[in-house]
Amino acid sequence: MIKTRFAPSPTGVLHLGGARTALFCWLFSRKMNGQFVLRIEDTDLERSTPESVQAIIDGMSWLGLDCDEGPYFQTERFDRYLEVIEQLIEQGDAYYCQCSRERLDSLREQQMADKHKPRYDGRCRDLGLKPSDAESLVVRFRNPQQGDVTFCDLVKGEISFSNSELDDLIIKRSDGSPTYNLSVVVDDMDMEITHVLRGDDHVNNTPRQINILQALGAEIPEFAHLPMILGDDGKRLSKRHGAVGVMQYHDAGYLPQALLNYLVRLGWSHGDQEIFSQQEMIDYFEIGDINRSASSFNTEKLNWINQQYLMETPLAQIVDLVHQRLDRLDIEFDSDLNIDLLIDLYRQRVSTVNQLVDSMLYCFQDFESYDEKAVTKVLKPAALEPLQHLLAGLEPLNRWDAASIHAVIEDVTARLEVGMGKVGQPLRVAVTGGSFSPPIDQTVELVGKDRSLQRIKRAIDYISASNV
Repeated sequence: MIKTRFAPSPTGVLHLGGARTALFCWLFSRKMNGQFVLRIEDTDLERSTPESVQAIIDGMSWLGLDCDEGPYFQTERFDRYLEVIEQLIEQGDAYYCQCSRERLDSLREQQMADKHKPRYDGRCRDLGLKPSDAESLVVRFRNPQQGDVTFCDLVKGEISFSNSELDDLIIKRSDGSPTYNLSVVVDDMDMEITHVLRGDDHVNNTPRQINILQALGAEIPEFAHLPMILGDDGKRLSKRHGAVGVMQYHDAGYLPQALLNYLVRLGWSHGDQEIFSQQEMIDYFEIGDINRSASSFNTEKLNWINQQYLMETPLAQIVDLVHQRLDRLDIEFDSDLNIDLLIDLYRQRVSTVNQLVDSMLYCFQDFESYDEKAVTKVLKPAALEPLQHLLAGLEPLNRWDAASIHAVIEDVTARLEVGMGKVGQPLRVAVTGGSFSPPIDQTVELVGKDRSLQRIKRAIDYISASNV
């Protein structure tokens, strides 16, 4: 059975690169009717935090990347790692080393000065050292000194390393804790992982891990190393490119389906198709279609994809997200207010739920200023008379609904013998602060009588003051 794993380190939030790796692992396991494991690699006790663990779990949950096993925590498996280390020592595939940090630093400096690749020189390899109560020694893996490690990477093709270039890496620190390369090998072996999909920054770890797996007589998984994600400028993705934690995209008003759709296209393609349902992602995904070269993050493309999802997602779901956003902003609104039409119209013009809410805030709270273009084009002296007539016609209304408001607007256009735009647009800018909204009679109804009349008076005062 196919089995993949996503194994983040909880030293920060779940970033886009990690989320894409998780997605590719999840898609492959789902396509092959396999299993997907979530494993938290928290052996870095100084940097790992409960907050980061929760951020990873929250991000995976929001994206809908459900796991079949886990989350497992490496800190809960230390006894197992130490058991395997003892096994390697007993069978002669690992040994104790007493080299001090000062000696290793000096060795490294000398090798670099001689223009040699820095590596451990094997000084303690055949000394047969044993630990004592007074001295804590590290344990190193006895890496083969002859031959090559060759594997067929499912993305990059055949990769080969000479064992002579690999040193005897530390698998147990002097404080007794296991190192990354040992822990990950034991986990992959015990959890029967068949396919390891991870970032290509791990390529150099792979031959070392293969050698440890072979020493343990374990099955070697297949490897697929994913190229990194770059910013638009070709440099490593960072916060200045928009590379923030996954949950910050949630907070910014992106839809999880849209973010997944964007991530799947970062380094993978299926013809020219841009928008994929979740089932299409599963059906079409092939590891062999992953690009070998790095991908570039593009905020504009993400926004475009999110807008497509905003327009196609059932309206009821978007309305619910708008209500959630208003609640987070602590904005009071009538829960019986029918703003579906407003949402349906505005979602065709914005990229995120947050932008959608911002476009509608005039319905729930007063705005401080008018849109500059709207002022220049609409709030001119010619708009003063229509607004005064509108105020006079709307104030006495007992029934505040679109039909009654529309009748007043038509009466003003007839009385002034002007087109609808000469009346409707000044009213729209006065009530909303901008030049775009749903039908103006429905908009004024939504805003409410008191607020609408106050804003019309404000616009009249603004035009009068601007033309004194």
